[in-house]
Amino acid sequence: MTVYIVGHLAIRDRERYAQYEAGFMPVLQQYGGRLVAVNDAPAVLEGVADGRRLVILSFEDQAAALTWVRSPEYRAIAKHRHAASEAFILMTEGFA
Repeated sequence: MTVYIVGHLAIRDRERYAQYEAGFMPVLQQYGGRLVAVNDAPAVLEGVADGRRLVILSFEDQAAALTWVRSPEYRAIAKHRHAASEAFILMTEGFA
């Protein structure tokens, strides 16, 4: 079943975050992930916008998503995201 990873990120250091972005797509693709959406100013339909970047990824299943996020390749670049931003990241299954 398709799994989605949804992130809300407040980027504090664009230069350092760029180091994360530089390696992101090759690592995502290496593990079968797909970038569904990324938007620095998503449209707000309800509530108050907090100015965070919205990122949506998809994977074939939960095992694939967890393999990616735990991989040495992702961990090597994730340190830049951790240093450059505050985030909350969610994972959810899609509908069958």
